[in-house]
Amino acid sequence: MLLDELERWNRKVNLTAIRDRGEMISAHLLDSLVAAPLLQGTKVLDIGTGAGFPGLPLAVARPDVEFELLDSNNKKIQFVQHTAGLLGLDNVRTVWSRTENYAPGYRFDTVIARALATVPKLLQIAGQHVGEDGVFIALKGREFADELEGLASGWEYKVTTLDVPGLEPGSRHAVLLKKK
Repeated sequence: MLLDELERWNRKVNLTAIRDRGEMISAHLLDSLVAAPLLQGTKVLDIGTGAGFPGLPLAVARPDVEFELLDSNNKKIQFVQHTAGLLGLDNVRTVWSRTENYAPGYRFDTVIARALATVPKLLQIAGQHVGEDGVFIALKGREFADELEGLASGWEYKVTTLDVPGLEPGSRHAVLLKKK
């Protein structure tokens, strides 16, 4: 149903450049779901969620976790909210805001971002949302190693290669960031 809605809305609103159903499965659904084992705790913030990736697939896979999906594009947030309702995902809350302006009054066990910005920029705009023992997961492609050189001194990281069915081996990575 998620991909059906994505295809339907994509005809009117540019949610994603990927239009082929098979590519949507590997590049959106599976690419999101491989992050499920990396999530910590019960409160997750997906920044720059766009059309709901990785947040919507993760919310389906992890109904025990509360997800906040945040994006500055109102049309995309409307799609995410509509689709979460269709899927019956009462563990999803949508937020229309720029990440750097978002002030929920609490922190998250996991903050996750997929193809949004460089690692230093992600920490600059959203590092404050990570709880004391939480993790920031930056989902990346191949070329990201130079981003780690400019990392703020208060953070340590570990890189994990993700095996996404349908995508070339070694083409996806997760940078797991924790406060020192």
